[in-house]
Amino acid sequence: MSLIVVDALTIVRDGGVGRAVVAEAGFSLGPGETLGIAGESGCGKSTLLLALMGIVKPGLQVAGGGVRLAGTGMLTAPLDTRRRLRGPVVALVPQSAALALTPTMRIGAQLDEAMAVHGQLDPKARAARVTELFARVRLPDPTRIGQRYPHELSGGQLQRVAIAMALTCRPRLLLLDEPTTGLDVSTQAGILDLLDDLRRETGMALVCVSHDIGVLARLTARVAVMYAGRVVEDRPVADLLARPAHPYARALLASVPRLTAAALPPSIPGRPPAPGSADQGCAFAPRCPSVADVCATAPPLRELAPQARVACHAPDPSPLPSPRPLPSLDAPRGPLPGGEPVLSVTDLVVRYGRSGWLARMRGAIPPAVVDGVSLALARGEILGLVGESGSGKSTILRAVAGLWPRSGGRVDLAGQGTLPPRMVDRDRQSLRRVQMVFQNPDASLNPRHSLREILAQPLRLYVNASPAEVEARARALLADVRLDPAYLDRRPGQLSGGERQRVALARAFAAEPEVILCDEVTSALDVSVQASVLALIRDLCRSRGTACLFVAHDLAVVAALCDRVAVLHQGRLVEVGPAASLCSAPAHAYTQTLVRIAQGHGTWVQADAAAAVPA
Repeated sequence: MSLIVVDALTIVRDGGVGRAVVAEAGFSLGPGETLGIAGESGCGKSTLLLALMGIVKPGLQVAGGGVRLAGTGMLTAPLDTRRRLRGPVVALVPQSAALALTPTMRIGAQLDEAMAVHGQLDPKARAARVTELFARVRLPDPTRIGQRYPHELSGGQLQRVAIAMALTCRPRLLLLDEPTTGLDVSTQAGILDLLDDLRRETGMALVCVSHDIGVLARLTARVAVMYAGRVVEDRPVADLLARPAHPYARALLASVPRLTAAALPPSIPGRPPAPGSADQGCAFAPRCPSVADVCATAPPLRELAPQARVACHAPDPSPLPSPRPLPSLDAPRGPLPGGEPVLSVTDLVVRYGRSGWLARMRGAIPPAVVDGVSLALARGEILGLVGESGSGKSTILRAVAGLWPRSGGRVDLAGQGTLPPRMVDRDRQSLRRVQMVFQNPDASLNPRHSLREILAQPLRLYVNASPAEVEARARALLADVRLDPAYLDRRPGQLSGGERQRVALARAFAAEPEVILCDEVTSALDVSVQASVLALIRDLCRSRGTACLFVAHDLAVVAALCDRVAVLHQGRLVEVGPAASLCSAPAHAYTQTLVRIAQGHGTWVQADAAAAVPA
């Protein structure tokens, strides 16, 4: 018996004008079954996932079809009925963990509240359950971490808290919207193993939205590829990875970075149509290399083989060729010659918290989160900083930007000497020269401002541009990050997660900085947009001589983009070297572990693809 049935679900903008945001989506899942949903930002993945919870965003309406969960119509049942099902029957892990947690509540209390609302257990049993969940998602010190507030955790730790919260009431169906975004490879592997174990033990069904093809290959048995609101291919995951039939699916898989190919993978030319745009013919036709006259009519989703459906007039189910990444950087990989470093970090020490008065009298101080880190960046160089979640990567960036006070060491900027520890004590020129792009754009973009105003602020502050110059530059910046200039009048809440991250990148480069600090800026992007954003960062750094300190958990991305890589473990640097040699022949035992896990993550795709190709 099916646990959830989605029948020709169609969601449109109010008024029903233009292309549907979700068009005729349909599938069913029984207990223990899994489905992955892949596609570029803005294709309707998250809208479809929310509909399974019985949630339709403001400005949208259901134009046809429906969703039945455990026999209940999730889009037609009374609100109280739907609320009773959320938690014990269906739960969601949202894309942005920061938005899922209340900043003024301790994280342990938030999990306890989730269980109490549904009448789960007594207070003592709930406390034990909270500790158990923290341990299962591999959070450090599970008996005490519940006393922390969300802002005291790293991005990866926040993501694990969100997963733990979704599991509090032991749901029968778990919806995952980018569940491993921001997690390092070792933690990601542990989380995926945990989810798979829970599915096997409890019979819980899973629907997973992810831009990471490796995650879907590891966690799901079937994948539906969406484009412009429609499912264009729906197949078992091994068949899809080996023989994608739709031109979009083939291009999407070609955009996946490989650790063994230290160069940027190709992105898909052009951009997807804006949600709600005119609905004429195949939506992918303007970007398709095999477009023909027949593509003027939209193809139906038809059977290609047993359990394989594709929406294309001329599908190509041949084996996917080996990846052919773009040529490496024109400039030599490694520190660029000439002059002093544009940024130097010397013996940086950062501590969180403050000891009580008695501990201070005894000379006790909090442990160092970052301990004696020294780095130097040449103009135009891209330095990757990798390590497990909580190792201090983001803390280093915040200390360099002046967002967190350093307890020791120096941060020097060429021509200005040592920067003050706090951002408020730095002059305007120093602020312009060092810009930061945060992991979570929701926390850095003002939700009340339009994109025009968001991009205009740094132009007015640092460049003193005229209104006409501001408008022209804002349009150019959006084009640089592959967003339509028509988006200028939208607010962040009207964009997908990947689109918001691209706006954050555009705002940082608007100031024409000399140093840019990127904190997991591609972790929420689909692989095709990720490839274009990485190429954008590379080209801007090379053409403008901008130095970049690039924090990432994906070693394949770091190997493709960065000149050098610095490996951080428990707040200390354990290895620094050229990207190609460090990823191919790591010297330190911890680096060897990271590379081994990253290679295993890549083989989830390759092994499944190889298994689907007949001998």
